[in-house]
Order: sequence, then structure tokens, then C-alpha cells
Amino acid sequence: MIYVKRSAGLIPPDLLNSAMVAEQQLERLPPEQRADFIRAHSHIWRAFKRYLSEMSYGKCWYSESPEAQSHLDVDHFRPKLEARRSENFCDKPGYEWLAFSWDNFRLSAQLSNRPVRNEETDATEGKGSWFPLVEGSPKACWDDRCVGREQPMLLDPANLDDVRLIEVQADGRMGPSKFCLGTDRKRVQTSIVRLGLDLPRLKEARLRVMRHVGELCEALGELIEAGSDDEGFADKAPTKRLMKALRDKTHPCEPYAAAARAQLRAMALDQLCIAPEEV
Repeated sequence: MIYVKRSAGLIPPDLLNSAMVAEQQLERLPPEQRADFIRAHSHIWRAFKRYLSEMSYGKCWYSESPEAQSHLDVDHFRPKLEARRSENFCDKPGYEWLAFSWDNFRLSAQLSNRPVRNEETDATEGKGSWFPLVEGSPKACWDDRCVGREQPMLLDPANLDDVRLIEVQADGRMGPSKFCLGTDRKRVQTSIVRLGLDLPRLKEARLRVMRHVGELCEALGELIEAGSDDEGFADKAPTKRLMKALRDKTHPCEPYAAAARAQLRAMALDQLCIAPEEV
């Protein structure tokens, strides 16, 4: 998971307006008609897919999987029709008033968005309608839309503070970063399961990136060592090209850039990671 910077400027005004009109129509409906209205207008949020994809360079906002390798859904971060808080409790309705709010949309690979069995653990993972809250958190509803005071258990890729809590581990799995303490560690573990972040094929994809980055780092190290006492060799060596290749691996447009960044940190070369101001 890496931070996704959202931009309303990428979305056509006509599409934003159609979503706003649907919101206004929904507001005027009695409670018993809202769910059917939302289902009948699913084409509105699906129309945002292209523009959400542009914001994340064609990658799932949760897993960093590229669109070419994964069917992507427009996920409602706060579920629209029901919100499952635990195995035994589900709030119905969910966050109906956010059904057409593009602020609530996240682009998600189907393996992150839909329930799926983890082949390694045999557990069911995937977000579905899951949206647990930290114990004691306020809970928003139609009559009290206090989403700004809610404390979700799931990490949000559109929230930079959340993204800083999670990182790729040496074995390709996701885990808490050094900045993650207390309740945030539970949030990371919950997010890993509910967003399907450690499914076997996803873990293997990260490891492939990490191995490639490791090989490039070793080659770079050999060039630096060989050129340290030989100015002629140093001038001809493709050192800068290798450094650029490593930096490019950490760009947000690259699949599993978080894995590339983690490998560079592990090899004490994190200065080669692309800085936020360079994107």
C-alpha cells in the first residue's frame, strides 16, 4: 500500500454533477426506498473507475496490483448498504448517504474487494462490506454523519498517516512499520486480512520485485567498489543508469513500489527512493 493522491481535476464536471444529482435525489427518498435507488444507479460510481485509475497509475489502491493483472472494482471505502463490524454484528443500513460521493471511492482489485479464500491459511479474506471501528469510536449514521470523528480499523490509502503505518516485510508479507504502535498495530493486522494484502500470489509478486531490486543493488555496489580506485573505469561504468533504474522502481507508477522501497531500505540505500516532491 502506498499513498494515493486524489484529484477532482481529473474527473469530468458532467460526471461529478451526475453524482451530485443522484445524492440529492437519494436525500429526498424515504428510508425503505434508498437501497433500491442505490442499486439501480450503480453505473454512476462505475463511471469513476477510469479517473480513479489515473490517480493510482492503473493500480489497485490497496494492493498495488496493476490493472493488467487484476480486474478492478470501484470500492466504497465506507460500505453503502451494510457495514459489517465483526463476525457477529452488521449495521444495516450502512453509509447510504456516501453511495455517490467520489470521496468515498477507492479503486480495488477484486481479490482485495471481494471475499476470497487464502490458499495458505484457508481463511476468507477480502473487504466486502467489512468496516470495523476502533473500540469506543463514534459511529456515523444517516442522522449523525460524523465520519470525520470515526476511527476505522481499516487503513485508507488516501490517508498519508495510515500509509506510514504499514510496510513490506523481508518475506514479502505486509506488516507494521516502525512508526506503528498500540492500537495502530491491530489496525494493520485487520487491514492485511480484510484487504487481502497477504494472499500468496501477491506476496510472490512483491518478492519478485524485491529480488530484482536486490540484484540491481548488488551490481551497483560492485561498480562502486571497482570504480573507487580506478577513475577511468568509474567514468565509463553505468553507475548512474543503475541508480536511475532503482529509483524508477520506487515511483508510484510502478507495480509494488512499496516492495522496492522496502528492499532499498533493507540494503541501506533508501536515499535512492523517489521523494514525494519528485512525483
